[in-house]
Amino acid sequence: MSKLFTIFLVISYVTLHSQNLLSGKWKFKTGDDMQWKNNTYADAQWSEIYAGIVFEKQGFENYDGIAWYRQSITIPSSFKSDAQKMGGLILKLAKIDDADETYFNGELIGKTGSFPPNFLNAYDQYREYTIPADKVKWDAPNLVAVRVYDGSGNGGIYGDPLSLSVKGFDDSFDISAVFPVTNHVFLSAKDVKCNIQLKNTFYIDFKGSANITVRNDFGKITYEKSIPATVKKNSTTNMPVSIPDMQPGFYQLIIDYQSPLAHKTHISTFACEPEKVLSPTDAQPDFADYWNRAKKELAAVAPQYNIIIVDSLSKGNKNMYVVEMRSLGNVLVRAWYSVPKKQGKYPALLHVQGYSSYLKLTDKYHYQSDDMIVMGLNIRGHGFSKDNINPGFPGYLQHQINDKEMYIYRGAYMDCRRALDFLFSRNEVDTTRVGVEGGSQGGALSIATAALNPERIKVCVPGVPFLSDFKDYFVVGNWPAYEFKKLVETDKASTWDKVYHTLSYIDIKNLAPWVKCPVLMGVGLKDDICPPHINFAMYNNLSVPKQYVIYPHAGHGLPDEYTNVKFEFIRQKLMK
Repeated sequence: MSKLFTIFLVISYVTLHSQNLLSGKWKFKTGDDMQWKNNTYADAQWSEIYAGIVFEKQGFENYDGIAWYRQSITIPSSFKSDAQKMGGLILKLAKIDDADETYFNGELIGKTGSFPPNFLNAYDQYREYTIPADKVKWDAPNLVAVRVYDGSGNGGIYGDPLSLSVKGFDDSFDISAVFPVTNHVFLSAKDVKCNIQLKNTFYIDFKGSANITVRNDFGKITYEKSIPATVKKNSTTNMPVSIPDMQPGFYQLIIDYQSPLAHKTHISTFACEPEKVLSPTDAQPDFADYWNRAKKELAAVAPQYNIIIVDSLSKGNKNMYVVEMRSLGNVLVRAWYSVPKKQGKYPALLHVQGYSSYLKLTDKYHYQSDDMIVMGLNIRGHGFSKDNINPGFPGYLQHQINDKEMYIYRGAYMDCRRALDFLFSRNEVDTTRVGVEGGSQGGALSIATAALNPERIKVCVPGVPFLSDFKDYFVVGNWPAYEFKKLVETDKASTWDKVYHTLSYIDIKNLAPWVKCPVLMGVGLKDDICPPHINFAMYNNLSVPKQYVIYPHAGHGLPDEYTNVKFEFIRQKLMK
């Protein structure tokens, strides 16, 4: 066999295996009907949208709930032999906000996250589902149907890659970046380096170049280099890389390998001297007075506590109650309250919630042992605390933004203080041992609670904290910047100066100096909702014993390991 013919065969093989059978447009419909997974259902009257772009930006603004994507694809029988040899087809659906169930010809082939009532958010996970060759109708229409659930904010299929192809090449060529530190955090700008590995399990050599780009979280390219790289068949090529002239911050390392027969990209994240990322406080001159007045206003509101036992959840060694109470502005808020049945005084942990969520105390992410009292607060406009205030999502962040005295987070922070008022009124609570914990918005609420109640809180654990360093936040993160941009563009009464002025009062980087207890912060280096920059903007303004844990492969959802780490930290501080 001639060398030229061999090359021709390889090119044909790679072309076949990498050919994308998906088209850009999909049929789309909001609502839910399980008949929509079937080939026999007629969707001619459905809308057409692009996958890869959230559906809110394609005419379905403000829609939250279940929706379906459908696409009919004729798969040539010329793919059949290779699909049988290589283990079928691979369907890549990028990321889906928030959960999905994906069907092929009416059969479930994969799901990520879960739908209500047992909702599990998986908006930041890549979807890759295998389609067995024997499930394919060759030379005939096949239906891919994707059922998605969007809880709030953006929704649907977004990002890339989006493809349907024969399994093979993607599994035969792999790029990775190996860092000398497992958390990808460099404590010295002089030692930023990694080893790039190109692994080839294909049956030919690849000759090309690895194009390396380093980009900071503001989008600026700080380093570029192209390195010739030949990757022998069934071997791994290692390329040590040192990156000079680094500054404190958070970075993407983009490795783009190109050759006549291969093109693949890998992205890693790393941090350089994160505790030197500076974002000075910008509190207004009346910042202290603003919060002192809020406390006085809250104190003037009779709490009217009402405690209702929930028999169905009062099993085992704990009783579960619903607590109703009045907060700032006489707003009714509710919380779950879990108390060990054995009489005594116990430490207490206040769980505060993520944005738009309904906080309950029944999952593994909340403290479950019977040696501590646990309260799970639903702040105003969330969960079962929507009686008096319910702006919805989106809209919550902007609710009364032009009036700092009425801005919704002034009340939300006071809801947390009112929850502490309740805990401190209870005989079963050891008020010398009270902590607060939460993730995302709950991370911000945790810091605000510790800052505005320094004499009460003994430990604070914010995970991927929200509501921080807004002027930088709206540059390094896509959301919620676009919601505020829309507000300023459509509401004549709103200006950026007014927006930033009000937000400065609830910015947790401005509240951080008031925290007086130990702090543990969890961070995901790939978090594009609450990027590490805003986490450390707050953290670096703390002047208390503090520590952080960084997960380099995590986005906004931290791994289960963090749950164990945070509760062990809390136990160390409260169970003495």
